[in-house]
Amino acid sequence: MPPSKKKITVDFLRHGEPVGGDVLRGRIDHPLSELGWLQMQKATALTRQRKLSPSTPNWTHLISSPLQRCRVFAEHLADVTTLELRVAKQWQEIDYGDWDGMLLKDWREVAGPQFKEFRKDVSKLHPPNGEAFLSFKDRVLQAWSELAALPDGSHVLVVTHGGVLRVVLPAVLGMPLNRSYPLHIPFASFSRIALSVAAVSEEGSGVGASLLFHNAAEYEAG
Repeated sequence: MPPSKKKITVDFLRHGEPVGGDVLRGRIDHPLSELGWLQMQKATALTRQRKLSPSTPNWTHLISSPLQRCRVFAEHLADVTTLELRVAKQWQEIDYGDWDGMLLKDWREVAGPQFKEFRKDVSKLHPPNGEAFLSFKDRVLQAWSELAALPDGSHVLVVTHGGVLRVVLPAVLGMPLNRSYPLHIPFASFSRIALSVAAVSEEGSGVGASLLFHNAAEYEAG
């Protein structure tokens, strides 16, 4: 008799536009701009009054990065859904160290040589006084793997960052982690992944993941 499987749905919401302009954001903790809030409101199908609508997914679990560009909106969702919010550091953005807060035009010039090497070897990306990419990858994939322990039928929303999604989505799709640049992950990008988790048997256990859609949250707020 084949082992039973449980099904878990995982939604990922990148934060909306923050204040602070066109800068690199890792641990720098800018709040959402008014536009950024509206982007996330639209992505989650909230009404103009910031209430649930029939199109808002029926989540069972809410998880957020602790950085306020994610957490504040997640706190609002917890209020309107009456779900408990779990704030988890594992889901926060990479620490860009000395690069954090740099204007993007300056950062691209300064970081260019590292990223050129990164495309050949993932161990080469290590922002000065920041977090090595391999450490970042390991903590994100550990957080991702822990979602498989949720109960059968769970539907979880993770409010997180672009860098995090550039680890999770390539892992699901079987893409090299240093070749994720074809993926378009704009502010308030909304993606859904289906997990299929096999029960433990003599053959062991396994987790399958399928990307159901990506950046597909073009809802009209009512």
